[in-house]
Amino acid sequence: MHRLVKYGLLLLLGVLLILIRVFEEQLFYDPYLSFFKNDYLYLDSPRQETFKLTMFTVLRYVINTVISLAILFVLFKDKGIVKFSVLIYTISLVILLTLFLYFVISPRQEDYYLFFNVRRFLIQPLILLLLIPAFYNYKKQE
Repeated sequence: MHRLVKYGLLLLLGVLLILIRVFEEQLFYDPYLSFFKNDYLYLDSPRQETFKLTMFTVLRYVINTVISLAILFVLFKDKGIVKFSVLIYTISLVILLTLFLYFVISPRQEDYYLFFNVRRFLIQPLILLLLIPAFYNYKKQE
C-alpha cells in the first residue's frame, strides 16, 4: 500500500472515531453521558431504559470495533493480527457488558467510579490504544 494512501486511510478512520465521539449525544441513547459530566459521585443514578441503553452501547462498541480493526489492518497489513484482535474484542465485550449490566441494574454510589471506567472501555476505542503498541512491539520482535 502506498504510504500516502495508508496515511489517508488512517486519517479517515481516525476522523470517523472522532465524529462518533463528537455526535455521541445525537447518535446514541445514553443517559450516563450527562450524568458522568457532572459530580456523579454524589448523585443518584439516572433513570434509563436498560434494554435500549444496552443495545446502543453494543452498537457503539461494534462500530468502534470495526473502525479499530480497519486501523489495525491498515497499520500492520496482517490478517492474523486482525483475527486475534477480533477474539480480544469479543472476549472484552462479553466481560465488559456483563459488568456494565451489573452496574446499570444495581447502581450503588460506591461503584460509580468503576462503572465509569467499564463504560468508558465500551463506548470509546481504548482497546485500540492498547493493541497498537502491543502489536507494534510484536512485529518489531518478529
